[in-house]
Amino acid sequence: MKSKLVAQAAGERTFVLVLDPGEEAFAAISRFASDEKIAGASLTALGAFEKATVGWFDLARKTYRKIPVSEQCEVLSALGDIALGDDGKPSLHLHAVLGMSDGSTRGGHLIEGWVRPTLEVTLVETPVHLRRKQRPELGVALIDLAAG
Repeated sequence: MKSKLVAQAAGERTFVLVLDPGEEAFAAISRFASDEKIAGASLTALGAFEKATVGWFDLARKTYRKIPVSEQCEVLSALGDIALGDDGKPSLHLHAVLGMSDGSTRGGHLIEGWVRPTLEVTLVETPVHLRRKQRPELGVALIDLAAG
């Protein structure tokens, strides 16, 4: 992965990340956020994966139902945020819409995506730290604005 700080003002940094073929996107973005000590951010991305897994959150089961995508696909849109988790580390939450060769789409929470040939990410850090708190009654961690 290559990265570049492209703007910085008033406590806000904007980075562009370009992931390389074979990198797993969720892990690479999470590692970057940890290395840069990012405690609050929004991000967008586009590119392509050779394979991916997205998830649909099953509220009754309090877990993601995995949807494997085992073919080359376009990342038509990926939107997400970063907040500090209960463990004090950056926690990435990312949704993606993937375009298939026949024009159909698959989408959901990005669990993993193997880059091919590239993924271009724009990450905008917020000057305020965000906290993601586990919600046992829901089975997920959500941003808690009162905790920030």
